[in-house]
Amino acid sequence: MHRLRGLYGVTDSQLQPDDRILIETVEQALMGGMKVLQYRDKSLDAGKRLRQAGALKVLCHRHQALLIINDDIELALDVEADGVHLGQQDESPASARQRLGDYAFIGISCENSLEKARIAAQEGANYLAFGKFFPSRTKPDAKNAELSILTEAQQLFDLPIVAIGGITLENADSVISAGADMVAVVNNLFATQNIRQRSHDFGALFNNNNPG
Repeated sequence: MHRLRGLYGVTDSQLQPDDRILIETVEQALMGGMKVLQYRDKSLDAGKRLRQAGALKVLCHRHQALLIINDDIELALDVEADGVHLGQQDESPASARQRLGDYAFIGISCENSLEKARIAAQEGANYLAFGKFFPSRTKPDAKNAELSILTEAQQLFDLPIVAIGGITLENADSVISAGADMVAVVNNLFATQNIRQRSHDFGALFNNNNPG
């Protein structure tokens, strides 16, 4: 399977309010070396979601990157995305696997719990996401996680570990050093002036930390 390491961008419908801005900003991040994109849109506009996800799939694949759909297995099926990212209140990894097939990437938000991670791993998750590690604009009420959980997760699970929550270019090194294989970033990527350069700079942090 695709080696999950590096920058994991997450879209934001407020930062990327229309198709043109969404595609332009994502393309800049991909040109800078972003490896994975999660399409996250909580609106109820099914037509917009289908159109945008389909366009992003084409764009990601042109740059040899993965497209992951947030919370919506149906949409992932419709656009033949590379996988889904599920929260604790969503369908189980086993259910998602049954619907999406053997080759889909299924990521699970484990918050600040190794026990949730253990269950997700047993149910066939492809990566485990922990956070938040720092104050987050996107999810201010998310539970806080300690950096040590990344180190413990690396020792316990033979799966890529993703860190999320308030991650910036300035603090990303601490989560990578603690054991994160990927950093999931929203604002510090897509709200910056030079997205391509910021994407490249995030990628460079991984080259400096024990390449996989």
